Amino acid sequence: MEDVRTMVILFGSQTGTAEDAARRIGREAVRHHVSVRVSALDSYNRSNLVNEPLVIFVVATTGQGDPPDNMKQFWQFLWRKKLPLGCLEGLKFGILGFGDSSYQKFNFIAKKLRRRMQHLGGCEVIEPGFSDDQHDYGSEFVVSPWIKELMTKILQLFPLSPGLEIIPDNTLLPSTYQATFTDHSISAVGSRQLPDVKADRLESAGTERGQDPFHAVITDNRRVTATDHWQDVRLITLDITGSKLKYFAGDICYVQPKNMADTVNEFIQLLGLNSSDAVILRCLDEKEEVPVRLRGRLTIQYLVESYFDINSIPKMYFWELLLHFTDNELEKSKLTEFCSAQGQEELFNYCNRPKRSIVEVLKDFPGATCHIQFNYLFDMIPPLRPRAFSIASSQLVVPNQLQLLVAVVKYRTNLVAPRRGVCSHYLAGLIPSSVTPVHVPIWIKKGLFEFPSDQSTPVIMVGPGTGCAPFRAFIQESVAQGNQGKRILYFGCRNQTKDFYFDCEWMDLQSKGLLQLSVAFSRDQSKKVYVQHLLSQQSTSVWDLIERERACVFIAGGT
Repeated sequence: MEDVRTMVILFGSQTGTAEDAARRIGREAVRHHVSVRVSALDSYNRSNLVNEPLVIFVVATTGQGDPPDNMKQFWQFLWRKKLPLGCLEGLKFGILGFGDSSYQKFNFIAKKLRRRMQHLGGCEVIEPGFSDDQHDYGSEFVVSPWIKELMTKILQLFPLSPGLEIIPDNTLLPSTYQATFTDHSISAVGSRQLPDVKADRLESAGTERGQDPFHAVITDNRRVTATDHWQDVRLITLDITGSKLKYFAGDICYVQPKNMADTVNEFIQLLGLNSSDAVILRCLDEKEEVPVRLRGRLTIQYLVESYFDINSIPKMYFWELLLHFTDNELEKSKLTEFCSAQGQEELFNYCNRPKRSIVEVLKDFPGATCHIQFNYLFDMIPPLRPRAFSIASSQLVVPNQLQLLVAVVKYRTNLVAPRRGVCSHYLAGLIPSSVTPVHVPIWIKKGLFEFPSDQSTPVIMVGPGTGCAPFRAFIQESVAQGNQGKRILYFGCRNQTKDFYFDCEWMDLQSKGLLQLSVAFSRDQSKKVYVQHLLSQQSTSVWDLIERERACVFIAGGT
């Protein structure tokens, strides 16, 4: 007889948070002796759904109530009108949602999925969990108690066989991968300057499923703020000749970054690794496959520089594994506290509030760090995912190029070292070369903005700081198309001479009657002036455009 103590966990994840939670649930299920499969929704064979003893959906909501990229096909299937009512009759399911309450459609996908599953006859076995990224403790405030409640329900659904006991937390579960170290052959993935395109494919990293990146060549990296300005902002030009990529105003460019050299070297030294060593990975679970990105022979240098997100804030499983690896009593006491429900506030104040990175945590716990088994690094550290930027150019103006307006992220918390944005520092450090081209892996994705198709419709754009990027693309595009509609831009920055991006370009358009430009320089006078003050001063004309001419209003903030 087939074992009924099985469950499947299906995730829809854009940034990796929902996937991380799905795998965490899977580990807890293993401790309860449940056979479990964890899969992205679009990688799952939908025809098996009706036969599953238990299905747990772990889904995020993206954009303005949209499903993540790796569940779009499943989402379309689930809402087909031909699906008969009751087709999922008796299917036991539960839903854990990830959202952000600062958005109007908070946890929209999880809530809509729940209604649809009930409509099709599914039987909900646990109240849904709707985590909120805006909570002081983040999603963990909802996730931990929800998983605990789910395990209680699982024991009711699948009672343990006589003689079986729940595997205790202090028992180390197997790692996801087994790494075999090979010789120092130069043919390992990390030794190549430009890896094979397919080696960089990111199946669930915020891009369309299965889409390979194009390795664009950086041709210009120009600072557009004054050298004495507090923030470094770059206009980066990428050559996409031969890519067949098409983009429009409002679209998004994803960039796959590399970690900064100093943190890479520090990590390698902390773990006592050799950067030129190479490994081959295999999955310990025979039902799983090694992701494309981790296939072949991989150098330690490649993994630490291009795969491990060593600058990210540790997730809960990181702390649980770190506890297993320490034999230092002081460290063990602190890590035990961090892993407990009572210690979450202490953990938040130590790690999340100051945004302490994985590398910094490893330095603080040397007793554990020196004993970490290499296989477990893939469970402790999430993959380095692409970062999204609004495209700041129009392909009608620069057919074979793509431009990004990038603010180099650097700020301080109560830690000594400043926090640095991984991708912005990576891009800022790339130096164009005509001798040895510098490549950047990129993807294009449709953005949230949908500018009016009626060319006569006035467009009011509010874009302070780097928030102006998509509006520069639209302005270029609409001017190139000869659109007659009014283009009104409200731009804000600190100083006219320090960070007024595209000033000459926009003032030239204004002089030709092709753009109505209003700029707020917040620090050029004793009383601060922002774009909202300009909108208030011009409220009559703005409202007239909206009411009488049906103007569309778009707002984008800077980073």
